[in-house]
Amino acid sequence: MQNQETCYLTEPFRTLWTGLDPFAATEALQGEVLRALEGRRTLRTEIDGRGYYIKIHRGVGWTEIFKNLLSGRLPVLGAGNEWQALERLTAVGVDTMRAVAFGERGGNPARRHSFIITEELAPTVSLEDFCRKWPQHPPPPALKHALIRRVAEMARRMHGGGVNHRDFYICHFLLHLPVDPGAPRLSLIDLHRAQVRTSTPRRWRDKDLAALYFSALDIGLTKRDRLRFLKSYFDRPLRRLLQDEKALLEHLQTDATRLMARYQRKFAPGPRQ
Repeated sequence: MQNQETCYLTEPFRTLWTGLDPFAATEALQGEVLRALEGRRTLRTEIDGRGYYIKIHRGVGWTEIFKNLLSGRLPVLGAGNEWQALERLTAVGVDTMRAVAFGERGGNPARRHSFIITEELAPTVSLEDFCRKWPQHPPPPALKHALIRRVAEMARRMHGGGVNHRDFYICHFLLHLPVDPGAPRLSLIDLHRAQVRTSTPRRWRDKDLAALYFSALDIGLTKRDRLRFLKSYFDRPLRRLLQDEKALLEHLQTDATRLMARYQRKFAPGPRQ
């Protein structure tokens, strides 16, 4: 199988790795390991006082690829997913991470070696953490409404640009600090499972929206808040979208209920020893 290689470097890595194999140099980076799975490793490092996140993919093997396909899931074959998604999101005006290095080589999809390095977004807090105490300590209405509109606008631009996230939870929105109550800034992260097409199929759009709805169930949003999101997302009169998107609204409720049941099974406390 023909060997294929792509490599993109910006500073500081372009200078640091002059004359080096960037794939070997990436593997040699040291830092806090955040995730280590068979075939994928994520770590954080610092260079000249600036933080960077590195994701290294070593291939998942044919067994894992076929297992995913047979269960109806598309396998993640490398860092290319995230690289393409970041480029598309930036092009359609969705704030996200900035990639400073990307490399991919190997024609065999089961053994493809790839990496992506992104700048750390700081100071930030995840939207999940920021909203965690809302049920007990509600935020100012203007800030809550601004955040709802911003998330809806980002989701609309993302789906309109042909990207679906596949892990579209509020924990993957980073809120930049300090917070501007009138115009809060959010960035979307964790795009390694994202899919990029000319247009987003309705099925995948609805899966993203159901995941987002599920992840916001416990932060004290009202029915009016949810309708505010839908009005901003669809950018059409509320009465019309309630008629046009009746099937979606039913799907959001049933799928969120299914996700919640799965979450409770996964994290239910076991019997005491």
